[in-house]
Parts: sequence; C-alpha cells; structure tokens
Amino acid sequence: MLAAGYRFEAVPSELIEPEPLHTGESPESYAGAIAYFKAAGVGRDHPRATILAADTMAVVGETILNKPADRADAGRMIRLMNGTTHRVVTGVVLHDPSSGRRMMRHDVTQIRFRRLSDEQIERYLGTGDWEGKAGAYGIQDTGDAFVEGIEGSFSNVVGLPMELLGRMMAAWCGGE
Repeated sequence: MLAAGYRFEAVPSELIEPEPLHTGESPESYAGAIAYFKAAGVGRDHPRATILAADTMAVVGETILNKPADRADAGRMIRLMNGTTHRVVTGVVLHDPSSGRRMMRHDVTQIRFRRLSDEQIERYLGTGDWEGKAGAYGIQDTGDAFVEGIEGSFSNVVGLPMELLGRMMAAWCGGE
C-alpha cells in the first residue's frame, strides 16, 4: 500500500472467523461484519490508531467460500467454481477505536472460471497454493490461470479493493 501513498503497520487479527450465523445473511454483510470484528480486535491493542481491516471471500450462488480447512476442502471449492461465474466479496472497514467512529463498505467482483480437468485441479492442489486463500485460489498467484474473465476490481480479488479504499480514505479524511 506504500505504492498507493499509504503508510501503515500490518497487525494480524487474532479473530477466528465464524461461519455466517443467520440463514439468508448476505455475503456482503457477513464480509463487513468479519472486517469490523477484525478492526475492533486490533483496535483494543492500538486505541489511538486508525484501523483498516478487510475480509475477502468467494461466493458461489449464496454459498460463502472462506479459506479451505485442508486439501479436500480446497478441492471441493475449486470444483464448485469450476466452469462457472462466482463473486469475490470484500468487506472493508476503517475504525477509530478512541472515538468509536467507523466506516464500512464492500466491493464485489465477478469472476468467470475456466473449465478445468480433474488432472489440472489435482496438480494445483498438489502445489499448496490454495492454503490460506479465500475460495482456495489467489488470482495474483497461479490462480490467474483459472480465470477466463473478470468484471470489476482486480485488487478486490487480491484482497483489498484499492479503488474503494481511495474513496473511503477521502471521505474519512473529509469527515464523512
């Protein structure tokens, strides 16, 4: 983010991400809630900082795909997206713990996944590149070979929609 003109200190959140609590909860509201809980958690140890937090997930229909638990779960996710269009949803939060001020937004990008053979999927799973990635792939890594088309923000798919963040920072500093 330094290249975008922002100085920051990366502080990992200790939040263990829960599954959505409510049937019918939108992926957008879930992503925003998780981002907020991450920000609030970090804010307890950094009460005088402005906290930026984000949470990204892949969504097929209304099925939320967070980070896979293991190789089998990663395979399930890749097969679910195989040859389809899915959404990547990122919730973004700016939070000032000292005042309680917060701003929550989200971005959505449509991804058309190529049709992959079982052999291609198994080869990918063997790389371990799926580990720690929402939806079991990172478009910035080898996952870009899976993508046939993208509609929306590329940086959103990577995990932080820079265009949205720029608008949020302008509003935050302008006193929204």
